[in-house]
Amino acid sequence: MSFTESELGYLATQVLARLATVAPDGTVQNSPVGFFVNTDLGTIDIGGHNLARTKKFRNIATCPQVAVVIDDLASRSPWTVRGVEVRGTAEALADVDPPRPGFSRQLIRITPRRIISWGIDPEHPGHTARTV
Repeated sequence: MSFTESELGYLATQVLARLATVAPDGTVQNSPVGFFVNTDLGTIDIGGHNLARTKKFRNIATCPQVAVVIDDLASRSPWTVRGVEVRGTAEALADVDPPRPGFSRQLIRITPRRIISWGIDPEHPGHTARTV
């Protein structure tokens, strides 16, 4: 498994992420997305409505390097941030079972290469980072 128990616990409480992809001309695009942790594969899966028509889906076909950030504020006073960043490679998959009713049959699957987390594991305060 790519993710620690603390990371899995945190990710299960979140529904939105930001996905960074790179266009063929080198332009970086950052998009808000819904995500799912595929615990069987150790991946982050992203679905959506008409996903094949999106720039992020097309970008992955030409440049599979991506980063996705899932984070939130646990508190404003005191200021307490927490989150997980996943850097890795993505696949633009077609004709797969939708992860949620109403989603299209396309999916973006991210295989982690580097995972950075912060503020989610009381036994390891601060940032933790590892290559997977």
